[in-house]
Amino acid sequence: MKQYLTIIIVLFVSFTSTAQDVFGKWKTIDDNSGEAKSIIEIYEREGKVYGKILKIMNKNIQEARCTECTGEDKDQLLIGFELIRGLKKKGDVYEGGKIIDPENGKDYKCYIELEDDDVLKIRGYIGFAIIGRTQYWNRVVEL
Repeated sequence: MKQYLTIIIVLFVSFTSTAQDVFGKWKTIDDNSGEAKSIIEIYEREGKVYGKILKIMNKNIQEARCTECTGEDKDQLLIGFELIRGLKKKGDVYEGGKIIDPENGKDYKCYIELEDDDVLKIRGYIGFAIIGRTQYWNRVVEL
């Protein structure tokens, strides 16, 4: 009996330790071309979740700025730009914050959740979540 209990505990610990979360690096995909666009890092700060641009794939726009943004975000370099802000965990979903589209400078309510271990679902919307846009980002696996 002890042997079975030990096996169950070992299996439980190994399954829970391999469970993925939203934190880490994610590759964004262009909605139109299907090509990789950028690498975003999702991280936690003071109990909330944020995401910033680490890398832009297009070598011609490495110095691009958020020219359409307003306030303190106006003309910020896109590399290092925090586009996801202030999400809080509620069950398996992170919500209650916003996402900024650096192409048009507009901000939207958003939520993020794992679609599976290596796919992150991001939903940006105005008002109600049914009116918005969804993107799927792929986890960046570092060797």
